[in-house]
Amino acid sequence: MKNQGYTTLNMGGHLLALDTPVVMGILNATPDSFYASSRVREEREMAQRALDMAAEGASILDVGGCSTRPGSAPADEEEEMARLRRCLPVVCRACPDVPLSVDTFRPDVARMCVEEFGVAMVNDVSGGNDEMFRMVARLKVPYVLMSTAPDVETMLRTWVRQVDQLHDLGVADIVLDPGFGFGKTLEDNYRVLSQLDRLHALPQPLLVGVSRKSMACRLLDITPDEALNATTVIHTVALEKGAAILRVHDVRPAIEAIRVVSALTSKPQSNIKPQTSNLKVN
Repeated sequence: MKNQGYTTLNMGGHLLALDTPVVMGILNATPDSFYASSRVREEREMAQRALDMAAEGASILDVGGCSTRPGSAPADEEEEMARLRRCLPVVCRACPDVPLSVDTFRPDVARMCVEEFGVAMVNDVSGGNDEMFRMVARLKVPYVLMSTAPDVETMLRTWVRQVDQLHDLGVADIVLDPGFGFGKTLEDNYRVLSQLDRLHALPQPLLVGVSRKSMACRLLDITPDEALNATTVIHTVALEKGAAILRVHDVRPAIEAIRVVSALTSKPQSNIKPQTSNLKVN
């Protein structure tokens, strides 16, 4: 498992160490995400899913109010905000000690989540733009910059320029996401995965989001419900090539993958939380 050195993210005043990879758990406050089991609508269900992911070892919870699955019609900004205003207070009460990220491509949605609910990170699948860059600089939170490029060379060229722009604006904590499933063919996805370690030409940590996605389902002719095993295999490859954050629907299998790959390289496991819990919402 490659490592770019000791890195931390300032998550709302809490320093999250990335010397060992961490897991970001997905919580979709949407009716139409591609993996049905990740959708949560009722408050009790939202709280229980957050508790379960935290108990299984998630270091970050990523909350989304607008599906970006292929072929979907995104919710408008008003609806996205309404969904997040229902979900975020519930998650904050259930897991007050777990930093939250918001999965959004809209600057005003990011502002609302940070200013009203103390969300600690913005996870942007748009590929980055000037308006979002200025907003993240104003909010002073870590920023996940995703790429829609189909190849590693284009990613690196674009990221060098974008990272410089973000640094000039005062954004200190940047995480890079190769954007599996975004702007890429099936072959592109696996080519980028095979070359993932080349992205360490930049010092920023890498987030990998492949959980139950079409790059597994299309290759194996399976459904998202059947894609956990393939997801774990891809996670293992990504970890061996230096992924620092795994964004997942299934926290415990991802934690186990991290523990196994870490054991192979005799890495310390200070931030891996494999414990389980029977916590329930009353």
